[in-house]
Amino acid sequence: MLRPIRTLAAAAAAVALVSACNSASTNGTSPGGSGSAAATTRGVTADSIKVGGIVSMTTAGGYSKKDTDLGAKARYLRANAEGGVHGRRIEYLGAEDDGQDPAKNMAAARKLVQQDKVFAVSPMSSVTFSGADFLEQERVPTFGWGTLPAFCGPRHIYGFNGCLVPTPGGTLNQTWPEGIGRILGGADGKSVAVIANDSDAGKFGIRTFQQGFTSAGFTVSYAKASVPGTAVPSDWSAYVKEILSSNGGKAPDAVVSVMQTPNNIGLFTALKRSGYKGLLSDPTDYDPGLLAQDATRQALDGVHVLLQFQPFESDTPDMARFKADIKAAAGGKEVPLNMHMLTGYMSADLFLAIAQKAGKELTVESFQAAAQGFSDTGTLVGDRALPKGQKDSFGCGALVQLKNGAYEVSVPFKCYEPIPFK
Repeated sequence: MLRPIRTLAAAAAAVALVSACNSASTNGTSPGGSGSAAATTRGVTADSIKVGGIVSMTTAGGYSKKDTDLGAKARYLRANAEGGVHGRRIEYLGAEDDGQDPAKNMAAARKLVQQDKVFAVSPMSSVTFSGADFLEQERVPTFGWGTLPAFCGPRHIYGFNGCLVPTPGGTLNQTWPEGIGRILGGADGKSVAVIANDSDAGKFGIRTFQQGFTSAGFTVSYAKASVPGTAVPSDWSAYVKEILSSNGGKAPDAVVSVMQTPNNIGLFTALKRSGYKGLLSDPTDYDPGLLAQDATRQALDGVHVLLQFQPFESDTPDMARFKADIKAAAGGKEVPLNMHMLTGYMSADLFLAIAQKAGKELTVESFQAAAQGFSDTGTLVGDRALPKGQKDSFGCGALVQLKNGAYEVSVPFKCYEPIPFK
């Protein structure tokens, strides 16, 4: 699935270039407009910039990314309080709910462009991005978490921490292997087992992380995308048996799960009951909401979670400002922080930074020109650079450990040298 999607994304970019030369509907302008950029650019007036979002607010399984919307709102509110972008306030329409449904994702993209006339879509956060080709063709600057192939290649689509789906000629983020190596006192002589769902995404994850851990000096004793992707197994004993004998008949030093929380709970619980004492790690379970249930908290206790942004436990000025902005957007209430908030916040932050650089005469053309030479340092996701981020990740991250009911930083936020993806 990944390769065809990537091919379509590349094709869409080519179509967009041709279409831009032949249709006023694809260059971010309104037909018949004249005069200043504010009079001719879709979503831009003399004193405002219209922006919308697409987020999986509700899903059939109950999983929600709704706080992505709150994070974006928080960043836009601060921007407006500081005078907007070159005097233009951000008119944030909020996020359309795609229900994690491809048809609704496409419908949301069409509504935002054709009906609401937005200049940009930021944030876009969903496991589906069927509206990507349409947004690229319509030349709509779009920002989100670059975990899907559509964030890697198209000219108008940006991941807030870069492209996280490596393509040939791209690179791999080494935060996870290097961080685990640091916890274990080095990778030399150490082994790791990597397990994922039996899906295209799981198989791709196995391929990339196997390469990353090997490059960092680990022996990858087990690497399988073997867990059903449609239902959580009721019996993990077969997986546990294989993993615990994978290192020459012994247990590996670390078990890395490239799966979602329900699978992680089942696998880690089974490993602990078997007597496994090695390191456990995953990339998804950094959420204070998970600590509300005793069983979940116990299952994930001791697990090191991969982050690609500064941990909430950091005491940096940027993190303090993020927390203050979220509180303000929540009506002055203290709310539990989660990664979805930061996804929306940093999507908005990158959009604002590029729009500021584009200058007073904001058009799609001036925005794209600003993006092509954009870079900054020391953000909540590290050093950012474009167009690098449309092919590679920004290479930064941290690890936190759930310990006695609270998260602690086990490896501080740092930017690592990426490796070529093969």
